[in-house]
Amino acid sequence: MKKNLVIVESPAKARTLGKILGKDYALMASLGHVRDLPRSKLGVDIENDFAPSYVVPRTKNKLVKELKDAAREASTVFLATDPDREGEAISWHLAQVIDSNKKRYQRVVFHEITEDAIKQAFQHPRSIDMQLVNAQQARRVSTGSSATELARCSGGK
Repeated sequence: MKKNLVIVESPAKARTLGKILGKDYALMASLGHVRDLPRSKLGVDIENDFAPSYVVPRTKNKLVKELKDAAREASTVFLATDPDREGEAISWHLAQVIDSNKKRYQRVVFHEITEDAIKQAFQHPRSIDMQLVNAQQARRVSTGSSATELARCSGGK
């Protein structure tokens, strides 16, 4: 029987949830964001409604491959990142980079790490909230493009 894959942000949370969820769940940590705007260029297409152009940092390539492999083998993938706009965006980025087999992702959200809260969250999964993702993207694009332009104007210093 295939296991369910649960992706959280931190290894400590993965260990704790593993104890609560049991042997039918494999847990992995994303260690935060798996994609970001490129550092070497603007990272947004100003001709196309400021559409962001994300890249996987070299430091995350191995992890992304491991996540893809685990997702391919899983019966269901649960994205259990933090319950805020950053966590929502991390879940969306995870789904984007590891979706090689077009598996349906379930988003689970909990505000405390107790057995009851975790079980409730897994009984009521939802889809990724694109309004939260878009709010995070707007913030990231505005701060990232501002920083890139400031660096350009100051000669990269």
